Amino acid sequence: MDTLENASLDAATVLAEALPYIQRYHGKTIVIKYGGHAMADEALKRSFASDVVLMKLVGMNPVIVHGGGPQIGQLLERMGKKSEFVEGLRVTDRETMDVVEMVLGGLVNKEIVALINSQGGRAVGLSGKDGGMIRARQLLLHQGETDTDPGETIDIGHVGEIQSINPEVVDVLYQGDFIPVIAPIGVGEDGNTYNINADTVAGRLAATLGAEKLILLTDTPGVLDAAGQLLTGLSRQDVEGLIKDEVIVGGMLPKVRCALDAVSGGVAGVTISDGRIPHSILLETLTDGGVGTLIHS
Repeated sequence: MDTLENASLDAATVLAEALPYIQRYHGKTIVIKYGGHAMADEALKRSFASDVVLMKLVGMNPVIVHGGGPQIGQLLERMGKKSEFVEGLRVTDRETMDVVEMVLGGLVNKEIVALINSQGGRAVGLSGKDGGMIRARQLLLHQGETDTDPGETIDIGHVGEIQSINPEVVDVLYQGDFIPVIAPIGVGEDGNTYNINADTVAGRLAATLGAEKLILLTDTPGVLDAAGQLLTGLSRQDVEGLIKDEVIVGGMLPKVRCALDAVSGGVAGVTISDGRIPHSILLETLTDGGVGTLIHS
């Protein structure tokens, strides 16, 4: 068999493997949290955009929630404003919130929309403020909290937590066959704008939309065991045990907690995947093995 025939056979095998997954996810919502290195590398950005368009063309309903922390930090630095963090959250005064909204709701959001549209998609960018989609309230941190002592309350400004999500705007975009691209910004009853963790928004949105799957793109292979090996399939009980044993720590903790919340909210599966791998979202939706850690009920 010559090289051309081998290539044709490989292509046919890939398509045959993908078919049952295309059937399974046809008409289903897939929420993708897009961030990290996948947003910084030009080749990865193009492959991400083309993959999202392909998902839409085969009948899936992809919804993108994006971050933009590095871009925010870079602009603040150019303005001569130092970024401050408390427990991993950016201290966000009014001036910083203006920058966050400009970067997330403007520059980053519109770039992603343009990338998807350049690949033949029909993306529409919006933030959680549009149509009152994400209602939020100020997130207050408590340090030194115990059962008997509330500890010290720390005000970190316009950082929010989700009160509710109204999916009507996304539903309207579905009906028009558009791909929603959402910046994680919410609005409070007080009229203030709040910056919300993108993983948190993606998880809550997936549950609200009744998504079949949530994919969290990261800059790591996924959840690792104590020996540094990738764990490919975890139940809720497995994850809670790994947290208790302090195998899951640091920046992975918020992601797995987001995954657990999404699964509890009815999402069938959450995958924490390496966004540095080209076509990672297709590998997670259209192949048997995937490339990251699947968390399920």
